[in-house]
Amino acid sequence: MLSWIVRLLMISAGFVTSWFVAKDAPIFGVAQMMMTLVLIALIVAVVAFWPQRWTVALNRLYRNW
Repeated sequence: MLSWIVRLLMISAGFVTSWFVAKDAPIFGVAQMMMTLVLIALIVAVVAFWPQRWTVALNRLYRNW
């Protein structure tokens, strides 16, 4: 399961990295890994700073179903 998440992150990072670096460039793997780390940091930041009011609103929405 963890490998799926990592694979999705690497695919998305490869897509974004290919905008700035050619895929056959020697630095592509390093740039892709840097972009993957940036994506992981963004995901962690979103989870860490998720507003409490959003959680309450989502809980109310699911209770009504």
